[in-house]
Amino acid sequence: MGQRQGSGAGLRQAEAIIVERYPQLLRLAYLVLPPDLDRHARLLRSHRAVQHSLRAAGRRARQGGDPLSAVRAEVVRYAAGRLRGPFPPWVWGLRMWPSAEGLDEEARALAGLSPYARAAHVLCRFDGLDEDAAAGVLARAGAAEPAAEVRAALADATAPGAAAGEAEGAGPRPGRETILHPADVHTRPTDLLLRRTRVRAAWGAAAVLLLAAGLTRATVAGPDPGLPAPYAGAPAARAALDPARLVRVPDQAWSDTGRVDFTAWPARGSRTGDRPLLLRALGTWAAPPSGTAVTVAPAASAEPPVHPPQLLFAGDPRPGTAVVVFLDADRVVRYTERGGRRSLDVARTDDADVTTAAAVTLTRDGDTARRLLAPWIATAGIRDLTAPADAVRPLSIGPDGTVTTDLAPTGFPDGPARGGGCGPHPVLEVASSPRIVEKHAFLLADRGGLLPVHLTYTPPAEGSDAPPARQPREATGPAALSRWAQEACVLDAVDGRAVRAVNLWDFAVTELPETPGRAVWSCTRATHWTGQGDVRIRLRPPAGASLDVTRARSTAACGRFGQHVLATTIWRAPSGHEYQLAAGSREVAQIDATGSLHTRTPGRTLAVPAPPAPAPPATLTATLRSGAVITALDTRTGGRD
Repeated sequence: MGQRQGSGAGLRQAEAIIVERYPQLLRLAYLVLPPDLDRHARLLRSHRAVQHSLRAAGRRARQGGDPLSAVRAEVVRYAAGRLRGPFPPWVWGLRMWPSAEGLDEEARALAGLSPYARAAHVLCRFDGLDEDAAAGVLARAGAAEPAAEVRAALADATAPGAAAGEAEGAGPRPGRETILHPADVHTRPTDLLLRRTRVRAAWGAAAVLLLAAGLTRATVAGPDPGLPAPYAGAPAARAALDPARLVRVPDQAWSDTGRVDFTAWPARGSRTGDRPLLLRALGTWAAPPSGTAVTVAPAASAEPPVHPPQLLFAGDPRPGTAVVVFLDADRVVRYTERGGRRSLDVARTDDADVTTAAAVTLTRDGDTARRLLAPWIATAGIRDLTAPADAVRPLSIGPDGTVTTDLAPTGFPDGPARGGGCGPHPVLEVASSPRIVEKHAFLLADRGGLLPVHLTYTPPAEGSDAPPARQPREATGPAALSRWAQEACVLDAVDGRAVRAVNLWDFAVTELPETPGRAVWSCTRATHWTGQGDVRIRLRPPAGASLDVTRARSTAACGRFGQHVLATTIWRAPSGHEYQLAAGSREVAQIDATGSLHTRTPGRTLAVPAPPAPAPPATLTATLRSGAVITALDTRTGGRD
């Protein structure tokens, strides 16, 4: 009887700890799990790891020692080695991911560490354990060399928690504890159309699958070994790989919905009823045969679908090439057969809209691409981004919604090399049907991805009485086309596999010393499908080419949540004299320079003689009208060319 009471006390103790520290334990499991899982799968497996640790942690608590350490050890044990099944726990009709984007950045940064080292990183950097306590947890979790794992975690210079200013073993940095909890999640329905039909058909599907499984076991010869398994994966997911269950949207659904994105695309192409082709496409997705070329966009997942995907296209866009395109929640998957070879391409589509869901690349051959346009695209044409005065050359849209475009893929990965500098930059200009919105035209650039990149422009706000900062607008007006013609070369560095949109923002205009005319400061932001952004600051003098000032990756600057910008550089006048230039966005009220240069200038721009070389770069800050202070984005390498 006493032993049974002790068992119950241990369980109650473990349960109390799990309930009290559930977010922290969930974060520990989330960052220990393999980095190749997508956010939905990792989140569900994290909940599973924490909840499955209860009974084992209760047994450990009865054996003495710290109960919290026992719970942590069991969470690490489950996450590091006991959750290797092909699919996470089932959640019907929802996709889930943590609301803290920084959590996924943390997970990617820890990808090079072992599971136990990742656990040590969380225990030391976030939960505040010292090295000995963290090693004790790892030892109880089954780590062979716990002390070495802790040292590896603390020595990893790439981990976000290892930034300068944070002492080893000193506990979490202020602010990180509250923003990196995966307990608060976003949810989104995977599909709403036909859900009731699927529920009513579920029992029938189960019967069919059981029958198919029985027939498969009874077949001696088995299926054709040259084809991928038609129902690969776990039995619960086999229905997702049945061509008969593919989601097909009615042809005119796009004109009568408040959600104009890929979910409104009908199934198009001449082979939407070709069951063998669809079966090969789904089977290759589930289990790519040897020799299949699989390309996955950054931060995307090539995992098989857990629900029947939506069919967007199945046909032969060019002779000898068969293509099938699916939509599965927040990703588009393209299957291609050509010359006996198969390939699979996966791209992300998070929060796609009327512009970023406007086209999908079906085939690309040299400088020619065949694209499937959204059903709401009424007209399409080609324009050279470097020749804004030239007229748009109209394109003929086929009855299946496809067009052939001669978009020169300069600069992006696997594209043909071109000499002679920047060169022409053909882009696709399309216009939406008036059934969606009146007079809405926009530009799409081919940057080598499955989906083209949407180009926008934000003009400068000049003067203290200027209106509030404008939102990005379509880059089809004369001013936008003129500026993009001057900055088109920045697109050569954009990877269309990761980027959804590029906005050119002219955030300041300044007078240059010794030179008549005004220079334009611009920030070009390439926004990824993940929400992250890479920026490039440029200075365009009255004459000559634009000059690079600085670049930054994975930043909020120049975006919706980074509207306050200060940039600075060293500029050499025609006379040979060097000047420290700086400019800020609309809310900048004062610019201060310290270090090798001491000056204070009211307003949004600064132009003073630069400190003589080899003086270190000056530090520039700006005070906003609100009183907040921001630091300049600058070269930090001298910038004296």
